[in-house]
Amino acid sequence: MGNLCSFQFGCEALLSHCLDCSVRRAQYVKKLEDNLAALQTEFEELIAARNDVMTKVTTAERQQMERTDRVKVWLSSVQAVESKVSQLQGVESQEIEKLCFGGYCSKNCKSSYQFGKRVANTLQEVKDLKGKGDFPEVAKAIPEDPADELPMDPKIVGQQLILNEVWCCLKQSQIGIVGLYGTGGVGKTTLLKQINNSFCDNEGHHFDVVIWTVVSKDHKIMEVQDNIGKKIGLCGESWNAKSPEEKALDIFKILSKKKFVLLLDDIWERVDLIGLGVPPPSTKIESKVVFTTRSFAVCRQMGADREFEVKCLQRKEAWKLFQKNVGRDILNSRPEIPKLAEIVVKECRGLPLALNTVGRAMACKKTLEEWKDAVEVLRTSAFEFPGMGKEVYSLLKFSYDSLPNENIRSCFLYCTLFQEDCRMVKRYLIECWLAEGFLGEYGSRAIDRGYSIIGDLIRACLLEDEGKYVVMHDVVRDMALWIACEIDKEKENFLVQAGVGLSKAPEIEKWEGVKRISLMENRIENLSESPRCPNLRTLFLGFNRLSIITNDFFQFMPCLTVLNLAYNYSLKELPSGISNLVSLQHLELSFTGLVMLPEEMKALANLKYLDLLGTKRLSRFPPKILSSLLMLRTLLLDDCGISAVTAEDSILFNDSESLIEELLCLEHLNVLSITATSAHALQKFSSSHKIQSSCQRLCLRGIEDSKSLSVSAVADMKHLRTLYIRSCDFQVLEIDCDTLQQFHAFQNLHEVEVSFCHELKDITWIVLAPNLKIIEISNCDGMEAIISVEKLVEIQEKWGNTIPFSALESLELSEVPQLKSICPTPLPFSYLKEIVVYGCPKLKKLPLNCNSAKERKIVIKGETCWWKKLQWEDEVSQNKFGSCFEIHEDDCEEEEDDNDHSDDNERQGTSA
Repeated sequence: MGNLCSFQFGCEALLSHCLDCSVRRAQYVKKLEDNLAALQTEFEELIAARNDVMTKVTTAERQQMERTDRVKVWLSSVQAVESKVSQLQGVESQEIEKLCFGGYCSKNCKSSYQFGKRVANTLQEVKDLKGKGDFPEVAKAIPEDPADELPMDPKIVGQQLILNEVWCCLKQSQIGIVGLYGTGGVGKTTLLKQINNSFCDNEGHHFDVVIWTVVSKDHKIMEVQDNIGKKIGLCGESWNAKSPEEKALDIFKILSKKKFVLLLDDIWERVDLIGLGVPPPSTKIESKVVFTTRSFAVCRQMGADREFEVKCLQRKEAWKLFQKNVGRDILNSRPEIPKLAEIVVKECRGLPLALNTVGRAMACKKTLEEWKDAVEVLRTSAFEFPGMGKEVYSLLKFSYDSLPNENIRSCFLYCTLFQEDCRMVKRYLIECWLAEGFLGEYGSRAIDRGYSIIGDLIRACLLEDEGKYVVMHDVVRDMALWIACEIDKEKENFLVQAGVGLSKAPEIEKWEGVKRISLMENRIENLSESPRCPNLRTLFLGFNRLSIITNDFFQFMPCLTVLNLAYNYSLKELPSGISNLVSLQHLELSFTGLVMLPEEMKALANLKYLDLLGTKRLSRFPPKILSSLLMLRTLLLDDCGISAVTAEDSILFNDSESLIEELLCLEHLNVLSITATSAHALQKFSSSHKIQSSCQRLCLRGIEDSKSLSVSAVADMKHLRTLYIRSCDFQVLEIDCDTLQQFHAFQNLHEVEVSFCHELKDITWIVLAPNLKIIEISNCDGMEAIISVEKLVEIQEKWGNTIPFSALESLELSEVPQLKSICPTPLPFSYLKEIVVYGCPKLKKLPLNCNSAKERKIVIKGETCWWKKLQWEDEVSQNKFGSCFEIHEDDCEEEEDDNDHSDDNERQGTSA
């Protein structure tokens, strides 16, 4: 009986369970249609929520933020469930057809049950996801890379050991300040750059930010503070207005809460870290300061916890570096040369700067006699020199002495008149050399000769090439000053105190007998004495605070040939005594506060170069003053007089007819730059044969009286090299193929800048400039393409398959929000060096493919979020240019009124 009872209870439980299962399964079938309808509704609401979240994410990503981890997981889950719903909807109609008896049963119970269960589960999953889709924040700030990678020469030899030692010190809590000292040119800066870049490659460190700044001799504390501030987000108008003490406080507040590494390059004396606002590293503050200096004493003054002497290379390392510079083909050209080369390397004493300089100088020497002569010169010219050690100057002087002739040597020494770390514009240097007579008579051949000399100096490693600029290494500059001021004092005799903070000019006794003087980049306010300078040929007084120059200041300078007064904003008038400068050939008055030119300038009968660029207040010229300068070859009038109180006060008044009339009298004028502020004035300029044949730089600014402009208006200017189009209301720049065909238009045009032209849709006409090297487009809100497809087809139908940008070296696009295309097809870009894109969110594709820039590696600068979304023609192209990207550093500072002439600032030889 007991067993029977147990069996009955077991059967009842089993029957109950089966009934429950059957009912549940029946429910999946019974509610299938309702669940499908609910799934459709809930899914649509989920997708709407997903779209709302994505809108917020997209907006945040444009602000250089990244989506949160919760959002990433949620969006991934939505994508997965979207796939499930899509699958269910794909077989929905088939499963509905299987239902019968009003949906309460099915022709295939198993299939309907399984499908109904999937629908119910997916419906619940959709409901759950929809409930989780409300995020307080969808994105977070992207953590910045702690260090910005710095460009480096690939020929680095022999620094790995000391690099490893310094890196180990940075991991030790008891070491806060590290000093790297050694003679000039030994590779301290290179080592510091390697340390900086190690933070980019090594993710094992714990530092929040790595700051690099050059201090240099006679540094200004605010410049160093600005470099530090820029890296930690301190910039803008309010920051610029603060005093050094206020900036120090702001820097301290931020750095005291961070683990930082401060890299200070080229310090010459103790740097007051607290004065800068930098918390001194300690065991409590786990931050580091690493600096380079030429003096062991500075290491002690800085309180370095550890000093490293950066020593010259060992013999094997020196030979390896020398080989890289000379080239194996030269060393193997004669069997005797390697032995002589070993002697040359020995004479270089392992100094990297000397090895690079001498090695490159010997890279074209193939004869045995040349190598024997090099050995002899190096052996016999070694001597003591102040401060730097005799080996440095003697070896650098070997490169100087090896220059082809005295004129080139004079051109090189002339570069010392510019301040330390200055970027000198090549063309401006050449203009000064011309006035000094180094290049012979004025003319295109002399200009070409100037560029050739610059090439010689670059190849001799006495100047460093930076595109349209050159830079002189500070050690090389010291050597050149040593020659000009000490070694060849009787012949050269320079007085150079550029950028040293002078508030007064040196005593006039120091001027006597001097041949060239540079006092630029100081704080000199007046020149009240009359120095006797019978031999003075060049005088640089630019970038000071001059407001008064006494009338007899120029009385005793009969030989003065070059005078630079540029960027003295307070200088409103020139002294009448300027008439004494009867030998003056080169007069630089750009960006001064001049209101009127003095009548006495008519006496400057030998003047060949006159720069009035950016003299916005200069409203009137005395009658016939320009036409009296009969020897004038170069006249720069960009933005001259554009800030006149009334139109009648402007030199461009009455369609510039009086100006054109005077220009027609200048028979030798061959370089002219000018600004046209109306379409009618432009027509007047372009209809003048004199302007057509001499205008090399033209600025179209603020033209509001025309909505279109035919580029044929400037095509007649056959020597036009630079064209600026700024703040004009043009909607169209028309291309008249029939008119342009007879002109070989724009053959000499090298640079085009278009800015603040908000109505302009494209600038397709630039394909007509086959030698264009530089294009800069900025703040053009309506521009959609650089080259329009339709207009390009029209040009190619007329003239054949024109390849745009065949000579282009630099392309910069900034704040062009509607720009979608640069060029419709990929281009070869045989000479391209750099592409910069900023503030162009709709530009999704660059005209690059695997066949572009085959012979060179280009640099592509832009925003990270833009780079990540960039589309490529294929994976090969993406891989090829993947390593070319550099993060663009946006300039946070508000531009001042004169900043649209930054290029002209640099043209003078200073960094903007």
